[in-house]
Amino acid sequence: MAIDKIQSESINLADNFAFTGTVSGAGGVNTPAFHAYLGADQDISDNTRTKITMNNETYDSGGCYDHSTNFRFTPTTAGKYFVYTSQMLSSTTNTDLKEDQAFIYKNGSEIGQGYFNHGASYDQRIDQPTVSITVDMNGTTDYLEAWCSINVGSGTPRIWGYSDQYTYFGAYRIIE
Repeated sequence: MAIDKIQSESINLADNFAFTGTVSGAGGVNTPAFHAYLGADQDISDNTRTKITMNNETYDSGGCYDHSTNFRFTPTTAGKYFVYTSQMLSSTTNTDLKEDQAFIYKNGSEIGQGYFNHGASYDQRIDQPTVSITVDMNGTTDYLEAWCSINVGSGTPRIWGYSDQYTYFGAYRIIE
């Protein structure tokens, strides 16, 4: 005799169940999603906000990240997204990094920031500020970008980029 309906009071939810039919209403998908990284060093101007050209993709489930022109994520599904970036920032001379900042931008405006200030001594050469934030996206025109700013005492400000993914940027949709 087939069981048409089981009430939750009669099931031990700690047991394992083998379903042969279709289970609906459980789980969901975290897409679109992407993870991109900077493939080679990017030298930038001192103390100037600069968009990072994350030109390599580890994955891009919906084809929503532009890794060749605008270096931005424009998801095609509305919802809340978890967004993150981690950036290895430095001066090309040893121990001459004054301050560095990592930013996440939505539609051209800053929405998240990571910041290090080394004070007057600025004895650092490398930092890796990290930013993560949850943001609503409309699924049509909203876009996200990774930016940074580096202030050095001498040398050239540099964003490190290698296949080891020192500098990266990503996002995925949150299941609600």
